[in-house]
Amino acid sequence: MSVEDKKRLELLRQELQKHERLYYVEDNPEISDRDYDWMTKELEELENKYPEWVTADSPTKRVGGKASEKFAPIVHQYPMLSLDNTYNVEELKKFHERMVKNLGSDKDIEYVVELKIDGLGVTLTYDNGVLIQGATRGDGKVGEDITANLKTIKSIPLRIKEKQKLEVRGEVYMERDAFDALNKSRQVNDEPLFANPRNAAAGSLRLLDSTITANRPLNIFIYNVGERERFTSHFESLETLRSLGFRINPETILCKRFEDVFEIIDKWETRKNEIDYDVDGLVIKVNSFAFQDRLGATNKYPRWAVSYKYEPEHATTVVKDIICQVGRTGSITPVALLEPVFLSGSTVGRATLHNEDEVKRLDIRVGDEVVVKKAGEIIPKVIKVIEKKDGQRGDKFEMPKECPECSEPISREEGEAAWRCVNLYCPAQLKERLLHFASRDAMDIDHLGPAILEQLVDSGLVKEPSNFYDLKLEDLIPLERLADKSAQNLIDSIQKSKEAGLARLIYGLGIRFVGQRVAAVLADNFSDLDNLLKTSTEDLESIDEIGPKIVESLSAYFTNEENSDALRRLSEKGLKTNVIKSQVGDSLKGKQFVLTGTLETMTRDSAKKKILELGGRVTSSVSAKTDYVVAGTDPGSKLAKAKKLEVKVLSEDEFKIMI
Repeated sequence: MSVEDKKRLELLRQELQKHERLYYVEDNPEISDRDYDWMTKELEELENKYPEWVTADSPTKRVGGKASEKFAPIVHQYPMLSLDNTYNVEELKKFHERMVKNLGSDKDIEYVVELKIDGLGVTLTYDNGVLIQGATRGDGKVGEDITANLKTIKSIPLRIKEKQKLEVRGEVYMERDAFDALNKSRQVNDEPLFANPRNAAAGSLRLLDSTITANRPLNIFIYNVGERERFTSHFESLETLRSLGFRINPETILCKRFEDVFEIIDKWETRKNEIDYDVDGLVIKVNSFAFQDRLGATNKYPRWAVSYKYEPEHATTVVKDIICQVGRTGSITPVALLEPVFLSGSTVGRATLHNEDEVKRLDIRVGDEVVVKKAGEIIPKVIKVIEKKDGQRGDKFEMPKECPECSEPISREEGEAAWRCVNLYCPAQLKERLLHFASRDAMDIDHLGPAILEQLVDSGLVKEPSNFYDLKLEDLIPLERLADKSAQNLIDSIQKSKEAGLARLIYGLGIRFVGQRVAAVLADNFSDLDNLLKTSTEDLESIDEIGPKIVESLSAYFTNEENSDALRRLSEKGLKTNVIKSQVGDSLKGKQFVLTGTLETMTRDSAKKKILELGGRVTSSVSAKTDYVVAGTDPGSKLAKAKKLEVKVLSEDEFKIMI
């Protein structure tokens, strides 16, 4: 083996392993499926050339992916294999030739053609007609137990009319309109946007809190059965599953002749953009189960099926301008304004550039001709700049020195990609900051929703948190959707919020990196807002759970003169800026809890609030540091992990006695 070949082989393995992790575990792919396939084929060719250098952990020796450690592992009774890919008609013809060679005359070979849904593969197991288990594909042999999350998808039947044990496979996905609505909601809350519907679906299924998954607009198409003894063909099995109440894609076609497959390929090349979910190709399967059994499978792929992938869609357009948008927490994002261009079923006029580093990496400038890609993604992305023959280009992009909304200085912390505006009164951030201040976990101002707040801000009645406490009944009655009684309820709730205490006040300020737990720790250590304002950086750094980023964020916030003035005005309105001591003391101080399942006599939020009031801490995942797991009904994988780690498990009644 040459030195160059050996280096290339090792590099390909490392890169493929990295991209498998990004795609299957982190749901954050960096390269296209086609680029991944090319790298895999190159590695296979090198390993065939040098078999002595083949390793057991090579990406070519396993199906792909990796089961996450967040959920209990599930060993699949029938492996969930990958599919080999083809990208043109010639490659597809070679696939058919192999089928004929192994099975005889092509007159007997039927094919089923299905849309290749761009989602997350799952398996569902039913026993005596009841859904008992759901799992991800994982690495094809071992998946993740996500039963509780899958049960929240309304298109998955919880019970079917089937007494025998039955395992079915399906693809969970998110429709485009639903994905757009979800991303808009996340943008309002200044949360990271999902790159595409597949990313959103996969992330939703891996949430540890199934109540959040229940609010995500997920759907499913069932495409296969695990065991096949009772059926003669794939198409027959799908028809049976449809009759049992499973959702089968209506575009699934049985082809009596191989030539019919080409008509379907031509049809969907353009039509795939007209349906309301993402499709990245077609799946072609030999219909007969007897034929499938004769053909068998490799360690990685079934020999009787193949996917046909369409070329990703690109468009060329011109960058008209690069602007900067400000999010709720002050993050400043460059956005390219484009000459409108039609791409993947919609007109694209803008594309996020993510951050300053990405703009510099691509060297995008106003006036550049660029290639924009959407492919399976809803969010347009600039992937490259087309070089001009004359070499004439606009000026290099520079981040603004001041916030584009409020003209205050902006800063970028070491190790971070985003620039931020730290001005509390930045107009772009004001409404969302005020909603956060009034939220249930902060000052808990009931009856104050986004519509009412928007009117208060737009009318000039509320410009900062202290203005809430100046509101009078006559200010509120003229507002839309606010009758006399509702207005009085809001006034009463605002006055009641003065008693919230220091921890809630700190959290309500919306200081970056300061969540509920950190706010409680700060309140416990300083007992009064004045003490916190006077503290030194050294004192903050000495506190457990307060890391360097939190210290920097607190220092930046409290040294801002406008922020200090706002805190003084809040204090003058009569808010309690000291610790509200619970009548039952701090009996849970230092104890770490995890809540799982549905509680019957209280909400998770109320249980969490009580734990925090008593000095305890609530985390989202079970670890060796967890002291107690409070388990309601349908507790999911957290209960199994607690038992494995020998963590004390409390029933709801035991927890109520403890508090």
